[in-house]
Amino acid sequence: MTLRTAVVGLGSMGSNHVRVWRDVEGAELVAVADADSNILRRVSEYHGVPGRATLAELIARDRPDAVSIAVPTSLHEAAALEAISAGVHVLVEKPLAPNAAAARRIAEAARVAGVIGMVGHIERFNPALVEMRLLLETGELGEVFSLTGRRVGPFPPRIKDVGVIHDIATHDLDLVRFLLREPFASLSARTSRRVHEQHEDLVSIIGTTLSGVVLTLEVNWLTPRKQRETLVLGERGMLVADTVTQDLFLYRNNWQEGTWLRNVRGVDEGDMTRFALRRAEPLRLELQAFADAIRAGAEVEPNLVDGVAAIELADMVLDLSRSVPENVRARFDQPLPNLKT
Repeated sequence: MTLRTAVVGLGSMGSNHVRVWRDVEGAELVAVADADSNILRRVSEYHGVPGRATLAELIARDRPDAVSIAVPTSLHEAAALEAISAGVHVLVEKPLAPNAAAARRIAEAARVAGVIGMVGHIERFNPALVEMRLLLETGELGEVFSLTGRRVGPFPPRIKDVGVIHDIATHDLDLVRFLLREPFASLSARTSRRVHEQHEDLVSIIGTTLSGVVLTLEVNWLTPRKQRETLVLGERGMLVADTVTQDLFLYRNNWQEGTWLRNVRGVDEGDMTRFALRRAEPLRLELQAFADAIRAGAEVEPNLVDGVAAIELADMVLDLSRSVPENVRARFDQPLPNLKT
């Protein structure tokens, strides 16, 4: 069966969905929708598909089996619920919703309606991170000590309705669960707003997982060079994934008895392996997985429950970033002592 697909929201990410859906095996792009008539006309004419002003019109006239929802985050809930109520399978771009309550309503509606729902945590389909997860599962690093994520780059003016935590830190919060397969045990965070008019554009997150893995996540929209890097350190070495270039490296430990300083045993640099990965566009892999799951009537990952979990963590991070323990605040409110040299 050929899957009839559509896209609502033709901004930066939505336009990519339109482009990729045209090449997904077993799928046919039947229509697109956007409230901006100029964007709608340009995209529909370029790709040769009908353009509709609203999702309701698209559903009524074009009868899609599945729709990619790439409207602004503040509109995700309304669009997702409208599609779900019509029995249409949904792929909602991340973040699933602007808050956990809205995310839970979307997931529950899909469950009740029996439609397949996916959230666009595209990093789960990055070949470097897929291979990293496999190596962790097979014990390549032994006991894992820490995970460090760095997701930084210039400010995207198109993002107006959420801050950096919900927009892109949700990737890293989700990746902790994806790579380590265990829940968070503790979290703390601090934020700053330097460019964005309303929301935070920098966050530093520190936490631990249930087994004691130390987490450090640095995310901002203030760095002039885009970086997307995930490092996992363990007893046997360190895995480093660059998800922009889709490179994955393994730096092995070379444990040696100290020769120049007695009774000291330290870690030394061992072999380095750069994996020869088959590079692929993550969005293409994501949409193909979504289409395959619909045709098979199977569960899909990341599903809407995964999307809810990421938003719950993001809400928690935002709340934690706004609170400073009273004893710390009191100590720093005191005047500095008059130090003499």
